[in-house]
Amino acid sequence: MLTAVAAFAAMDGILKVLVGTYPAVQVGAMRGVASVPFIVLPLLVTGSWRELRPRNHRLHLLRGVLGMIMMVGFVEAVAVLSLADAYAIFFVAPLLVTALSVPFLGERVDWQRWAAIATGLAGVLVMLQPTGGGLTLWGTLGALAAAVAYALSAITVRLLTRTDSNASMVFWFLVLLALFCGVLAAPGWVPVRGTDLPWLAALGACGAAGQYCVTQAFRLAPASVIAPFEYTAMLWAVGIDRMFWGTLPGGRVYAGGTIVVACGLYLLWRERSLKAASAPAVGVSGADVPP
Repeated sequence: MLTAVAAFAAMDGILKVLVGTYPAVQVGAMRGVASVPFIVLPLLVTGSWRELRPRNHRLHLLRGVLGMIMMVGFVEAVAVLSLADAYAIFFVAPLLVTALSVPFLGERVDWQRWAAIATGLAGVLVMLQPTGGGLTLWGTLGALAAAVAYALSAITVRLLTRTDSNASMVFWFLVLLALFCGVLAAPGWVPVRGTDLPWLAALGACGAAGQYCVTQAFRLAPASVIAPFEYTAMLWAVGIDRMFWGTLPGGRVYAGGTIVVACGLYLLWRERSLKAASAPAVGVSGADVPP
């Protein structure tokens, strides 16, 4: 999950660059198209085409729609907000994932982990101190829509891991994202400039790497444990903002970052402690078996 977050942060920085030239829906389509070769080529080399076969077609379609909403909403947000501000709003997503994992996945979340997640979100607020006066309405709504779509998409990933391979989930997510966004972008399509091709290649590589890693993360661990590690994206956002747009973080970023990291480490320790305590009773050693 940490690798996925780093890859997606780099991808988001590239999205912010591209949205200055192209409409948000076109950027979403280009993101999908640019990532597909990085998924297909390894399968072409290994001859593992069967892994692309979709089994739960309805969930794949739902995830494609959610991916479109998430991508367009977030691109609209970073078009008018800094990455850090957009992330501050988007960080409601881990809380939504945790809440939805209870009714949809049957996972149990004790009060200690709820407290740690809430404290982690407080750390984000300490870092950014977001206020309505500094955020545009359109950017805020875009980030909120992206957060809700991401949370629901994370739940579908957890369900799809029971029937579909990682390659299948990543491939069809990207194909459907490109298709749905491409249909919406077609009437106002802006020709792609040759100077932007390196950006598109980097976009594809980062997007594919992040998509594979996040899919694998949700396959291996409960959503309530994985979701809080989204907070580490703030560290990448601050660095990217500083490098490309000259934003210099203040002392509150370091204070908030310490809180977020501490909460993530506590959640990891808490989950391992609960598994160790329950293993003798169920006769399973360290295995997480989804319901």
